[in-house]
Amino acid sequence: MGGTISRLADQGHSILILDMTDGSPTPVGDRPTRLKEAEAALAALQPGAGKPAITRALLDLPNRRVVHSLETRHAVAGQIRAHQATIVFCPHPLDAHPDHIATTRIVEDARFDAKLTSQPMPGDLGKPPLYPKWLIYYYCTHLRRIPDPTFVMDISGYESKRRNAIAAYRTQFELNPAAKGLLERLEAGVTFMGSRIGTAAAEPFFTLEPLGLRSLGDLVL
Repeated sequence: MGGTISRLADQGHSILILDMTDGSPTPVGDRPTRLKEAEAALAALQPGAGKPAITRALLDLPNRRVVHSLETRHAVAGQIRAHQATIVFCPHPLDAHPDHIATTRIVEDARFDAKLTSQPMPGDLGKPPLYPKWLIYYYCTHLRRIPDPTFVMDISGYESKRRNAIAAYRTQFELNPAAKGLLERLEAGVTFMGSRIGTAAAEPFFTLEPLGLRSLGDLVL
């Protein structure tokens, strides 16, 4: 959802990217390399001058061993409070990757835990409890399924930022033989999603709760 992140940042939203793990071990690359790649990806997504910078935090859970637990729920809840996040994005719940599935369950419960009164959360910086108004799923899945989005976000004009952020993870794409052709398929995906709403590019999202419109003028076609 890099294009969406960049677009929302340019619109003045305060955005925190929360990494559950450092992404290592991995077939190619190590912890220092993956952390540098994350920094480069963050730089690629930053908005123009005068807008709040996108920030990034690392929970540092063990990669390939992310577990849905009370401790991990509260760690994420603390970050939600610290950022006072009113909208939270997490991976689509249908996936084959155990870390992704666990992350989604953690975030779903952390959304609820963040509102608990008289319950300090680790890293909450003393910020008050809150319940994020929206939980939105982005499509990140190892299953060979066709996205069935609730809505798609027009990212026209932000394709290059998205592409540069993805390409920053060289150990995942450029240097990984198993990922040959994946960047091109990702490009094709956003082009196809854009064609569904008559724009150059778009990213798909899914919600379990209905979205509200104030007028039909909010629709893009």
